[in-house]
Amino acid sequence: MNELNEQNFDQEIKAQPLAVVDFYATWCGPCKMLAPILDGVAEETPDVAFYRVDVDQAPGLARRFGVMSIPTLIYFKGGEKAAQTVGVQRKPDLLAKIAELRG
Repeated sequence: MNELNEQNFDQEIKAQPLAVVDFYATWCGPCKMLAPILDGVAEETPDVAFYRVDVDQAPGLARRFGVMSIPTLIYFKGGEKAAQTVGVQRKPDLLAKIAELRG
């Protein structure tokens, strides 16, 4: 999963038809629980781009998207924010959200 920062965020997201961005922090326990789930979903959905944003390294992005709790997943479709979830998500729920956004 590629890391995004304030310099490359817009360019990367706009280049993808569908992207999921994980806003996390290295010290966050729930974020560590979500990471392997996201890795599994990424393997099953190769047509979707997955990225990570460390909120401690890119606080401007966290503010820009109103991230108040982590982990937060923001789904982008065609470069625009399409959905958001907060907290650890189950793999079936993530796959369902991606299927919904594809539809």
